[in-house]
Amino acid sequence: MNPVTAPSAAAALLPLPLAGVPYVRPATTDDDAFIDELQAIAFGPGRFARTAFRVRERFPIDPSLSLVAEVDGTPCGSVWMTPVNVGGINGYLLGPLATHPDFRRRGAGKLLAREVTKLALSRNEGKFVLLVGDRDYYCPLGWEPTTLGAIVFPGPVDPTRVLVYSSDPSLAKTLAGPIAAFRA
Repeated sequence: MNPVTAPSAAAALLPLPLAGVPYVRPATTDDDAFIDELQAIAFGPGRFARTAFRVRERFPIDPSLSLVAEVDGTPCGSVWMTPVNVGGINGYLLGPLATHPDFRRRGAGKLLAREVTKLALSRNEGKFVLLVGDRDYYCPLGWEPTTLGAIVFPGPVDPTRVLVYSSDPSLAKTLAGPIAAFRA
């Protein structure tokens, strides 16, 4: 096989996408325009005032934990992760997670949430994934409500929407403190 067209060893291990089914891949700089446009569609001009945006202003996203979902080769969703620390415990803030309206209800958003969480926690550098979101959407995926008001964000959030995913079942009730920088 021509070395220019030969698949890499890593690519050969990835499952092939199925027609019409969302597939997740790492985001690249070629996805920046799509992600910007998607976030504008999903969250509008008010996205810059959201508390989660304030967190990402203080602590940058981890580009290696940025994923894009595709259906039949067309980008349809994206998710970012921001390394954070709460109460001396390293973890990640998931978001924004967005799916293009033309591709909603196909499972791309849930697939992105599961895959980015699995990827982040597999590094064994953080113990949780935190988000502000809808309980009906995230709790069936394993997220748990936190103790109301225990996690301090750099702006207002609805404390009933603060959820955490962790292999430690007690962490949802004990995680407390301000969101701070991830500690190496």
